[in-house]
Amino acid sequence: MLQYLARRFLFFFPVIIGILLIVFVIVRMIPGDPCYVMMGEKATEEQCAEFNVRYGLNDNIIVQLGRYIGNLATGDFGASIRDKRPIGDVIAERLPMTMELAILAVMFASVFGIILGVVAALNRNSIIDVLTMLGANIGVSMPVFWLGLLLAYFFALVLKDTPFYIPPSGRLSAGVLLVHLDEYWKLGELTGFPRFIVMFISNSAILNSLITGNMETLKDALWHLILPSVAVGTISMAVIARMTRSSLLEVLGQDFVRTARAKGLIERLVVSRHALRNALVPIVTVIGLQFGGLLSGAVLTETIFSLPGMGSRMVEAILTRDYPVVQGMTLVIAIIYVITNLIVDISYAYLDPRIRVD
Repeated sequence: MLQYLARRFLFFFPVIIGILLIVFVIVRMIPGDPCYVMMGEKATEEQCAEFNVRYGLNDNIIVQLGRYIGNLATGDFGASIRDKRPIGDVIAERLPMTMELAILAVMFASVFGIILGVVAALNRNSIIDVLTMLGANIGVSMPVFWLGLLLAYFFALVLKDTPFYIPPSGRLSAGVLLVHLDEYWKLGELTGFPRFIVMFISNSAILNSLITGNMETLKDALWHLILPSVAVGTISMAVIARMTRSSLLEVLGQDFVRTARAKGLIERLVVSRHALRNALVPIVTVIGLQFGGLLSGAVLTETIFSLPGMGSRMVEAILTRDYPVVQGMTLVIAIIYVITNLIVDISYAYLDPRIRVD
């Protein structure tokens, strides 16, 4: 197992470096001059020359890349061209929202997707199977922006003034505030990774509420995340349901399942202890991929529900040619994505002991 983990960690760094190189080159191929985007079309050549010197944009791309990697080695992501703020602070403010949305959406998609897939597999070719897979196909086909608007209209307008009302937008209700943990942890004295962690926790409504024991804020934060999580998790739920059905049907036809039934085990134990566990490897793979996709930023969902996440900030950075923000956010997302895949790979060894030997 240790050798397996060591090999996976060795692959970690080439992947991150490759992503960094690709993003570094691509963002500089976007048409448009950052100077004119930031300063307007009336900017003079002298102003743009000074702008390029200030941000090192007049150097060739090799020099810029070397300087950026050197800064990363010291934990410095640089500063935003648009608002002059450290990239680490920008990410620490936006990443918690995206992480909360992605985690809750994947939890919703995984629980209901696996349940629907198991139900469909156990009732193969029945009306239940047909209706379940029909619902899954509809879920995959529904645009996120349409589903989000529909959910907001139904639960915020149609069910207004009822016990089933759910807030249609925003992260917290008006008047509900988070405790500024930096006042207690002396954020101004911190630098580098410790500062990032403190800011991340401080800006995470869920973590902040749990640490401070503010259950009202926690309840309000979770209440506001219901509709966005359902909207963005519906497609993932449909994908997981279809994968669960096909994987479970394949396992149910194998010899060890027939042997378990021949021993007299009840069907519930046959499915839960034998069939489902052996069918989980491809399901867990799909869940990991779906989580990674959500981390890249649910731009439409964040826009519809007015959530200050990574996706909307990334789009702003691309449109304003804010290279440091694009590079920093992409690198952080890539690191989380790779770590997620590592966790998925480790889970294979638990789900299927034969993988440990391989």
